[in-house]
Amino acid sequence: MDDQELIFDPQVIRRFDVNGPRYTSYPTADRFVEAFGADDYKRWLGQRTVGGISRPLSLYFHIPFCNTICYYCACNKIITKDHGRSAKYIKYLGKEMALQAEALDGSHDVVQLHWGGGTPTFLSHDEMRRLMDLTRQHFRLLPGGEYSIEVDPRKVDRETVKLLGELGFNRMSVGVQDVSPDVQQAVNRIQTIDETRLVIDSAREFGFKSVSVDLIYGLPKQNVISFNHTLDEVIKMGPDRLSIYNYAHLPNLAKPQRRINEADLPTPDARLQILQLAIRRLTEAGYVFIGMDHFARPDDELAIAQRQGRLHRNFQGYSTHAEADLMAFGVSSIGKVGPSYAQNVRTLDEYYDRLDQNELPILRGIELTADDLLRRCIIQALMCHFELSIESVEIAHLIDFKSYFAAELADLRELEKGGLLTIDDQWISVQPRGRLLVRGIAMAFDRYLRSDRERARYSKVI
Repeated sequence: MDDQELIFDPQVIRRFDVNGPRYTSYPTADRFVEAFGADDYKRWLGQRTVGGISRPLSLYFHIPFCNTICYYCACNKIITKDHGRSAKYIKYLGKEMALQAEALDGSHDVVQLHWGGGTPTFLSHDEMRRLMDLTRQHFRLLPGGEYSIEVDPRKVDRETVKLLGELGFNRMSVGVQDVSPDVQQAVNRIQTIDETRLVIDSAREFGFKSVSVDLIYGLPKQNVISFNHTLDEVIKMGPDRLSIYNYAHLPNLAKPQRRINEADLPTPDARLQILQLAIRRLTEAGYVFIGMDHFARPDDELAIAQRQGRLHRNFQGYSTHAEADLMAFGVSSIGKVGPSYAQNVRTLDEYYDRLDQNELPILRGIELTADDLLRRCIIQALMCHFELSIESVEIAHLIDFKSYFAAELADLRELEKGGLLTIDDQWISVQPRGRLLVRGIAMAFDRYLRSDRERARYSKVI
């Protein structure tokens, strides 16, 4: 399918824009159960080579600390200026790594590593070195792997970027959100263009393979003219990838959002105009629409992986490592090993308490059924490639697609009439005007949603 194809149709979007999950996993994290605990996760760590399979590893570290609070943020974070807290946290991350590595069967080879947060660059240089040393004690980071970190340019200078390169990082994601002073004031994140440019230029200087910039549309005080200026500045910096996230205003779920004045939020129509502008500007600047909210240069690994049919989606977004088991460390982090997901406890006190008892700090998880695995593979294909081979699903999962998914296909016919997709005997293909609504299309295959129509806890698809 032509990777440039994307049609922005406001009428179609208004008609089919619903609340729904982002499908960084299936089943989604809100379906995890507390009956799945540390022993279950340990069992899957210990069964990685059953059947002669040895998957490489992807590691995720959640660093929850931030110096200041950004009002739009819904992440699990701790606002502090006290480095005593982060030093202690790293010690416990070391403890958790030791426990997980001890239970781990098979190779300890790592092809992907990511530090997310919070603000990973909250850590001092010594703390960063310490965490990377602990990681290398338990795992082998393979040359040529994808080692990424989320960076807040307000706290990072050239020397820090140089250190990150020396520690082995070769990709970074730079939080920008918006360059307009009014918008920055309204969300309590004051960040100059010079600060952002310094980080991106330093990443190039020290050999980072890929720099991604995160923007958010739908923030207070934003409008088409101000966001056009943000796009001007960002396109000039020439990142390899861009993520343009839809701001989900859910103040009952994310307390900091209560400080945002709802009257300052752009109207649904203004949000659509901002998104339409962003898609047009980025496409004109040569970026390829990868899916959902991601754009990349045509020569970027994500765009290449999509063209070659091996793009994957996980908790960090789109990725090129479909075959890896994901081990996660730190509060609230989520791992995926074999046919299971496991999530850690959410607070530091619980986290330290469990590790002091030499227990893995698992809060909840899920073991996937054959039906879950089947639906996960369909949702992945739609989200990553905008098409699904019916025959390949039938062969891999030993089902008759039409009878198994009779109800789902009936629902999809409605979306087909709206021009979002086409269905024939061999393929389900998302059409150019359905690509922005791919989450809504994937929802048809979500068995949990079919039996639970309570979707208010999810953000809008667009």
